[in-house]
Amino acid sequence: MIQKTLYIVRHGQTDLNKQGIVQGRGRDTDLNDEGRKQAGQFYDAYKDVAFDKIYISELKRTQQSIQPFIDLGLPYEKLAGLDELAWGIYEGKTATPETKAAFLDVMRDWLNGKLDVKFEGGESPNEVKVRQLEALETIMSHPEEKTVLICMHGRAMRLLLCLLTDKPLTEMDNFPHQNLVLYKVVFDGDKFEIVDFNNAQHLKTS
Repeated sequence: MIQKTLYIVRHGQTDLNKQGIVQGRGRDTDLNDEGRKQAGQFYDAYKDVAFDKIYISELKRTQQSIQPFIDLGLPYEKLAGLDELAWGIYEGKTATPETKAAFLDVMRDWLNGKLDVKFEGGESPNEVKVRQLEALETIMSHPEEKTVLICMHGRAMRLLLCLLTDKPLTEMDNFPHQNLVLYKVVFDGDKFEIVDFNNAQHLKTS
């Protein structure tokens, strides 16, 4: 019977996060000073966890967020299925009243079950689900990896948590997050259970 504990974190802060600029799969940004500080705080809090494997997205901000663990010699793998949702023509745009209104319209559609809706050139939740299921199959296909660290992205993480807990994707906004927040999820061989929800305690250290 496969049993696993997944430590799922969002990447640390980037300048685009700080500036409120739309940042999805189409923006491969670096962590800023605050993001690097957050990465250090997370490492200090969880460096003694015996992780068997690390999975990250193909965007460098995820690797930078858990680089201290990689520096320990832990094996890691990049999975495109963990990439952020692509926001299409809105990638790199600032949060103006117009862009906020457009986002609210799409979010409302998603909330109402229209999960194939997407921005021009972007991805829908249903499209992200397909690649996340592939990534999850890879992660779960290694029974020897009992304790796994996953670093990914905000919207994508919300969708993945829905999949893990068998919730409809319309409930994605029930999983709040901030930069380098932790969700700890345990798989008992039958189902996934969130045992640590939106934990940011490690970020409160000096």
